Amino acid sequence: MANTDLANCRFYLRIGSQTQAVFTEVGGLQVETTVQDYEEGGNNGFVHRLPGRTKVGNLTLKRGITQSNEFFNWYADVAAGRIVKKDVSLVIFNPKGDVVAQWDLEKAFPVKWVGPQLVADGTAVAVETLELAHAGLKWAK
Repeated sequence: MANTDLANCRFYLRIGSQTQAVFTEVGGLQVETTVQDYEEGGNNGFVHRLPGRTKVGNLTLKRGITQSNEFFNWYADVAAGRIVKKDVSLVIFNPKGDVVAQWDLEKAFPVKWVGPQLVADGTAVAVETLELAHAGLKWAK
């Protein structure tokens, strides 16, 4: 039987038409449905549990800080009321370089930017974080 597990270290993120391969971590790829409890009169031994609204989580991107300030500028535009929404795709590859999974996020825009935590005697890479809200998530492959 073939191993179908996906390595979590071989991924690219495509934002708009540009492929970004510099992210060290991507999190928040999730979909959640709330549950509504409905208590029926005269039935004390049972509570109906009904599905409610479904929502998607924000995508959190982390990367080593670079000379480019494109993510800060994208967030600054949103903060100034100039919202530019972009389609985002998260693509996972196998060791041969074949695409084995892809999720497409529609109309994403930044809702939070976090700069690096700086420590005078530290040796770790300075990391920036960008959090994206989006309008929907599709499994593309």
